[in-house]
Amino acid sequence: MTLPDPRIDEVRTRVYTVPTDAPEGDGTIAWSSTTMVLVEARSGTTTGLGWTYGASACASVIAETLAPLVEGASALDVTGRFDAMAKAVRNSGRQGIAGCAISAVDLALWDLKARLVGLPLFRLLGGVRDEVAVYGSGGFTTYSADQLSAQLTGWVHEQGIPRVKIKIGESWGTNVPRDLERIRQARRDIGADAELFVDANGGYGRKQAIRVMAACADEDVHWFEEPVSSDDLAGLREVRDAVTADVAAGEYAYDLAYVQRMCAGGAVDCMQLDATRCGGISEWLRGAAVAASVNLEVSGHCAPHAHAHVAAAVPNVRHLEWFHDHVRIESMFFDGTLDPSGGSVTPDPDAPGNGLTLKESDAAAFRVA
Repeated sequence: MTLPDPRIDEVRTRVYTVPTDAPEGDGTIAWSSTTMVLVEARSGTTTGLGWTYGASACASVIAETLAPLVEGASALDVTGRFDAMAKAVRNSGRQGIAGCAISAVDLALWDLKARLVGLPLFRLLGGVRDEVAVYGSGGFTTYSADQLSAQLTGWVHEQGIPRVKIKIGESWGTNVPRDLERIRQARRDIGADAELFVDANGGYGRKQAIRVMAACADEDVHWFEEPVSSDDLAGLREVRDAVTADVAAGEYAYDLAYVQRMCAGGAVDCMQLDATRCGGISEWLRGAAVAASVNLEVSGHCAPHAHAHVAAAVPNVRHLEWFHDHVRIESMFFDGTLDPSGGSVTPDPDAPGNGLTLKESDAAAFRVA
């Protein structure tokens, strides 16, 4: 029997810039808006959605370099298209803009394939679990004490999310007293039973990061993300060996070699992977396998609706980041978004693909290209 072989008819992009609902910042940068580059991959009357949070220049890379490699190819051979795209950016480099562009297209292609075969994406990938744990993420250094309390108590006491993360390392680690006060406030706000995570975004030095954890030992911090630069693997290992919190990093992995180096170097207790940067679902699956080979779990970084299905199909997933900025945008732009109440999300077992539908009229107000 000859099976249908649908072709990819068109790949198109749209760029949106969405102002934040309040000033946002972490240990090393501040921002007032977030840009989403959305990809639609069409085969006949079926369209797959993918996206990345990055520079609008991603759209040019997609249109000029990636779309010609994808259009006309089989919509079922996603891995082959990923391989072709990764090879095509050799001279421009996988890091940064090109990597984000590949990721957005790959996400759209996997969604398209699942819709064409009429399956939820996690079923197509091979489901492992029905629910995926999440943690509330925000707690920006730009927040007042009242803003921080409102966000944390909303997650823990209203939505029942039992793990939350705040930003520390303010101004490249030059305001440790405020970092410590915010950690103490966060523990007071969430109570003794919820897990407290902190993220320095690489703002500290090695010994400084260790001293900060020692100074807040009574607050029972469970997760210390990027205590030092994620490029400083020896530094991550030094901090990991010295603190009781799990050390995490990996959000800037744009290729498999980066994942391998971080895992082999003993740099982290949990490997973060970002499907909107690392190469979409194709490379996220391979990165998770590399982590599993050294007995590490993985955590999805930001963009929770880009990760929910692949996380449900990977055995060594710990949780997903329910990141305030991206949750807000994805809820504004898509129908079919997930409910984190109780501390987990459940991909829709009846909706094909990623289960999302673009709310074009709502998104249109933010379109810039």
